[in-house]
Amino acid sequence: MAKERLYLFDTTLRDGAQTNGVDFTLADKLAIAAMLDELGIDYVEGGYPGANPTDTELFGTKRKLKSTFTAFGMTRRPGRSASNDPGLALLLDAQADAICFVAKSWDYHVKVALETTGEENIASIRDSVRAAQAKGREVLLDCEHFFDGYKANPDYALACAKAAYEEGARWVVLCDTNGGTLPHEVERIVGDVVKVIPGDHVGIHAHNDTEQAVANSFAAVRAGARQIQGTLNGLGERCGNANLVSIIPTLKLKADYADRFDIGVSDAALHRLVHISRALDERLNRAPNRHAPYVGDSAFVTKAGIHASAIMKDPATYEHVPPESVGNRRKLLVSEQAGKSNVLAELERVGIKADKDDPRIGRLLEIVKEREAIGYAYEAADASFELLARRTLGAVPNYFDVTQFDVTVEQRYNAVGEQVTVAMAVVKVKVGEESTISAAEGNGPVNALDQALRKDLGKYQKYIEGLSLTDFRVRILNSGTEAVTRVLIESEDENGERWTTIGVSANIIDASFQALMDSVVFKLVKSGAPV
Repeated sequence: MAKERLYLFDTTLRDGAQTNGVDFTLADKLAIAAMLDELGIDYVEGGYPGANPTDTELFGTKRKLKSTFTAFGMTRRPGRSASNDPGLALLLDAQADAICFVAKSWDYHVKVALETTGEENIASIRDSVRAAQAKGREVLLDCEHFFDGYKANPDYALACAKAAYEEGARWVVLCDTNGGTLPHEVERIVGDVVKVIPGDHVGIHAHNDTEQAVANSFAAVRAGARQIQGTLNGLGERCGNANLVSIIPTLKLKADYADRFDIGVSDAALHRLVHISRALDERLNRAPNRHAPYVGDSAFVTKAGIHASAIMKDPATYEHVPPESVGNRRKLLVSEQAGKSNVLAELERVGIKADKDDPRIGRLLEIVKEREAIGYAYEAADASFELLARRTLGAVPNYFDVTQFDVTVEQRYNAVGEQVTVAMAVVKVKVGEESTISAAEGNGPVNALDQALRKDLGKYQKYIEGLSLTDFRVRILNSGTEAVTRVLIESEDENGERWTTIGVSANIIDASFQALMDSVVFKLVKSGAPV
């Protein structure tokens, strides 16, 4: 039996821009649109022409996308004609393949927010859809507050949706704008709607205020809706929108949906899902959610030794899908709870050959547990664990030695009379028989130390030129003036590969330097730098 087509509509660039702390530039929007197009999203909603200079410029020129690039805006204002509404005119003039109108479908909002009649609101919907069609645009209508409106007055909510469909709208999208509707309610109400409007013209737009936007989207599909609206990584105002990064792999990998529906995302594109999710976070300068389903660093992590033993025999024992199907990877953490199975599995993953009966494996596990007892956390620092393992097994070259370092912090007035705080670090490094002394200033002691350490490593300098630090996290492990500090540093190389290193000390500078050293040495090991 032929599969039904299910369409994906992304509103990251419009609804996602409502996220607290997110402010897209024009370059951001163009890059993200291209990324969505590459993923295979059917509709990319770019923004609201006329609402701000960025969106106006975005819709001022055509883009080379396979996706249907969509402009968002309001239906004509009450009391105006379609030919005499400046906002509608901007929408109709926008360089867009489709127009998604938003209209009230809750009679309470029509009276209170729009201060007009129900009849005038429906007339506005009809006039706007007709005007967009006359311009040759594909038309969508977002029925704002549809589920709340339907529960209050089902006849009126349906009349709004029907008006758009009868005038030729390709999609009528039912919006859970307040995010408070539950899956069983969504399934029942969408089931009622598709008795009046064919399901292949009905979409769902769910917000996540009860943590059920993804579940509500699937409930709508089960009831007959054939378009899902959402955002990458669940961006959106308040608690966010339905997360397409969770929805897409479920549609592709779970038989209940994969056997029934085709979507525009190919298997090859699905394998890039982790990359796309993290690329968005990188562009927004946000740390990825390591606990995100499918794509998070912890999505396929196992900590307990008994679980690791089973996974080594058959990954399906503790994995609901293969991690590589979405571009992720399996991790068996080495921690105080772990057993030899975790250690052996992690060694195998990083390419270190070891015999399960090698006594050094037992010693490595003992060292991990001893060090975790004083504050190290190797489950969060994969690179530092790999270096520890290689050193225990005698496999890390001694590339260089730091024989001395010094850090000073000075508060002073600069040349224009402003009070500034400047950190300076001096690092003495010995590479073979040669010693070098490097100094650098930074906006803080750790930054200065990092700059000085990587300023001159002699023959190894070329191997670390693409190395950069992308995250720095500090945690105080106990209280008082003798508190122990744990520092985690995330690094990235020129190929986009990332790793995390750790340092622990009562002195935050010392802990930071441990993590910095591990990061540099790990990069040299990865690069195969000669001794």
